[in-house]
Amino acid sequence: MPYALVVDELRVVVVAADPLARRGLANLLAREPDLTVSAQLAPDDDVAGTLRHEAEAAVWDLGAGPRPGLDGLAQAAHAGLPVLALVHDEEDAVEALAAGARAVLFRDAPGERLAAALRAVHGGLLVLDGGLAAHALRPRQPVPPALVEPLTPRESEVLQLLAQGLANKAIAERLGISDHTAKFHVNAILGKLGAQSRTEAIVQAARLGLVIL
Repeated sequence: MPYALVVDELRVVVVAADPLARRGLANLLAREPDLTVSAQLAPDDDVAGTLRHEAEAAVWDLGAGPRPGLDGLAQAAHAGLPVLALVHDEEDAVEALAAGARAVLFRDAPGERLAAALRAVHGGLLVLDGGLAAHALRPRQPVPPALVEPLTPRESEVLQLLAQGLANKAIAERLGISDHTAKFHVNAILGKLGAQSRTEAIVQAARLGLVIL
């Protein structure tokens, strides 16, 4: 006697800022066997509070413009609701994962792929679209700190000469200023860049786009 594969029904909540997107996703998921859309909500609704016990997973459409729903996504994920985020591009994918999404797919993913991803995250797995994996899993570069205060025009000139490897005396000769003034400008630059040495100042300036090495 053949065995039949029995799959428990998975209750899903659809979250999107655009009502048309919510309805479209709900209709798409309704065609998939053993999936039930238990609710359709906007990102600012209390998804974590009202649906954590009614839904077993969420499809969260971040949209193609400004994304007002990341805080709500993070709250839902923190409350234990597995979230599948639908994103527009790679940067959205990184933000969604940082907020706690367990799956990330492009917004044009077909229904069967959405269903497979939802079942995977409900089972404790992490799902990434193949086109997103390389970018989303790449370590994020730390953002360099901003300048304490902007450089003056003269300090910018001195910085460019520093980047060329010139010593204070050579900088003074190039700009027609005294050695003491050149040293004063160099110290001011180090202070504004939060650097302890000339080399550190040049590296930091390159990170901020103030010089090109």
